[in-house]
Formats: sequence, C-alpha cells, structure tokens
Amino acid sequence: MDEGALPLFGSSDRHVSGVDETFGTAHRVQLDAHSWVEHVPGWLLGADELFRDLLAGADWQQRWRRMYGTRVEEPRLTAEHRDLGDAHEMLRDMARTLTAHYGVTYDRLWINLYRTHRDSTGWHGDGASARRRECVVPVLSLGTPRRFLVRPTTGGPSRTFRPLAGDLIVMGGRCQVDWRHSVPKEVGPSGPRISVNFAASSQFRPD
Repeated sequence: MDEGALPLFGSSDRHVSGVDETFGTAHRVQLDAHSWVEHVPGWLLGADELFRDLLAGADWQQRWRRMYGTRVEEPRLTAEHRDLGDAHEMLRDMARTLTAHYGVTYDRLWINLYRTHRDSTGWHGDGASARRRECVVPVLSLGTPRRFLVRPTTGGPSRTFRPLAGDLIVMGGRCQVDWRHSVPKEVGPSGPRISVNFAASSQFRPD
C-alpha cells in the first residue's frame, strides 16, 4: 500500500487517524474450540513514521530475569506505559479504536524492541497482563517482519504468522492459557522490529 496516498491523520471511509476502523482485512484462525488468533493486515496506515518515532523516543529499558539461578539480560528492550496519557498520540488513538471494536478497555501499553535477528521472546503466555482465562490481546507489528509462532501449552506443532509493518495480531479466547506464543531468533541478519502490546487492567484480575 502506498503510504503517501492518504494523509496520516486524514479521514476516509476506511481510515480514521491512521487505522482501519472497519477491520476489513481481518482473518480469524480458530486454534481450537476456545482460542483464536486474528490477523488484520495493513491495519495501520503510516507504520514507518510511528516506527521511527518509537525507536527514537520510547523509554527503552534493558530488563533482567533469573533463569536456572542465574541473572540474565532479556534478549530485547522494553518500554512500558502504565498510563496511556503519556503515550504517543497515535497509540492512544489505536487503544480507543481497539476498545470500541473488541469491547475491552485498553488502558496500558507494553512495547518490545527486537534490535537484530538475535533478539527474541521465548514461549510464554501473557500472564502478567492477561490473567483472566479468556482475554483479547492485540499486538501491533512495526519495522522488519518477524515470525510470530503459537503452539498448544501441552506441546505439539506450532502455527506461524508473519505480520508485516502495520499489521495487527490479536489473540483471543483462552489463547493465553491453553496456548503459548513466541518471536524466535532468526537465522540470518534482520533489521529492528517493534511490537506494541495493548493491555487492559480489567484483564489483570483472574477469573
């Protein structure tokens, strides 16, 4: 899509404030009877501009965690907004659009920066930000495409998605409990990628 064809914050029948409020390209994949992943290609118009703004202006932090008794760096950088009021204007607008569409009030953001092909996220469920058994968790991709994998918590073959810049991946139902997802390392060199995870305080509380 030619990003110069429409102004970033202009309006049309499909795009308002840079996003497709109709979710017209959405394709839902039913993982099982209780879980699904929705891929919305080209949801954001002007993805490159937002990518540059976040890459340069987000409060990136190096986080650490304990693994097997050893303190190790997480293989990515992270920025967090516990209050949407201090987030980028486009991200606040997206949260409002997602809230209206999915019926979940998204009021926080968790942003990851994968600097090179060596950065990754291992298999996990979003237990820190989605503790309810059934949740809806949208993730916006910016920058270089990377594989996004999902597989059953009990093990088995994985499904592969490869969202492009401006694409939305939404995990719904019991996807955070019965399934795990990851962004694996790449074999060859890869440019930076940012994922914007929209979180809802209402989903922090367990059922």
